[in-house]
Amino acid sequence: MFGTFTIAFASFMTLSLAETTKGLAQKPQMGWNTFNAYKGNINETVFRQAADEMVSRGLLDVGYEYVVIDGGWSIARNDSGFLQANTTTFSSGIPALSDYVHERGLKMGIYGDAGIYGCGFEPGSYGNEELDAYTLAAWGIDYLKYDNCGSYHGATLSPQERYSRKADALKASGREIFFSACQWGNQFPWLWADQITHSYRIAGDIYTSFNKDKSNICKTAYCLNTGYAGVSIVTMIRKMREISYFQQPGSWADMDLLEIGNGDLTEDEERTHFSFWAALKSPLMVSTNLSKIRPSSLNVLLNKEIIAISQDDLGVAVDYAPKLSVEGSIQIWAGPLDNGRSKFVILAFNEGATVQDITIPLQQVPRYPRGQSALRVRDVWEKKSLGQAGNEIHLKGVRPHETKVLVFSE
Repeated sequence: MFGTFTIAFASFMTLSLAETTKGLAQKPQMGWNTFNAYKGNINETVFRQAADEMVSRGLLDVGYEYVVIDGGWSIARNDSGFLQANTTTFSSGIPALSDYVHERGLKMGIYGDAGIYGCGFEPGSYGNEELDAYTLAAWGIDYLKYDNCGSYHGATLSPQERYSRKADALKASGREIFFSACQWGNQFPWLWADQITHSYRIAGDIYTSFNKDKSNICKTAYCLNTGYAGVSIVTMIRKMREISYFQQPGSWADMDLLEIGNGDLTEDEERTHFSFWAALKSPLMVSTNLSKIRPSSLNVLLNKEIIAISQDDLGVAVDYAPKLSVEGSIQIWAGPLDNGRSKFVILAFNEGATVQDITIPLQQVPRYPRGQSALRVRDVWEKKSLGQAGNEIHLKGVRPHETKVLVFSE
């Protein structure tokens, strides 16, 4: 067994992560993760059911392919130092679950940590990066969410070095494994993580609140204290004002798991949530109990036109347009598309508490394709044409917390 690992390590050690995983992260990843719905209270029955629901509810058909066990699957290493699953909650073992997922046309994901311990004090990979990467490859793992809780124990090394060690180990494993870094925006990963990961978190954990943060949450991206948890949906969007232009195929800024289907978010709030995650090219990772999901929430997640914006061939995120926006009231975001006839998208978000009319002067929209007066406009959520684009777009009666998604096509 170790002879195979040694050969694989020797074969891959001279290649970069991007070179050994050329087909990964060309578009933001899509899938499902256990954390928001179950936290650490997960078991193989729930996980198998979620994989089945991914197929039966049509999520796989529209592009959601990864099924990820977050923290709580492991409690110790065995006597030889190998990771092992909790034999009570995952009695079949991870390889059997991986087979189950693959048989359904899905891809298998799992949780790890860049420190000595994970967030639930399960074993982290600090000092065992190569051994654990080999183990994941042998288990048929396709996706690794790599947390930062154990940094408090391994903080003599910077996130850059600890995550680089894991990237090298995954590269040497001989298997394509998507590397999703969950370091909470620590040390501004958009400046370095695209060299070693396929996606990287921009902030502390999201939670089920539309616009109210927990205490001491910084509103901007460039915070020395990014916060561990309690970032609202609107604040997560706000942080992307400063860094959306870093998005590019190969490595994506991650605004955290989707809260759609959780809590008491309204349908307009869930649509806004999904619209911005898609248009800002954040990963679309569902994290709700799929067996109990509301029909309206499922319809949001299955909207093919919004998903097409996420998975657009150009891979360019929308930018915030401050001159067209009113702080705390109206936000206008816009950016190019390259998806069939679709060439541009504008998001008009009513952040306020009352119904508003919104007028958008198209010639003042950053990067708008001027001179193409023949473009036609579609209101995606309302599924209706607004006709040919002129000089201005007039949106009547935009509801509180509603976002209009306008796609401009030839």
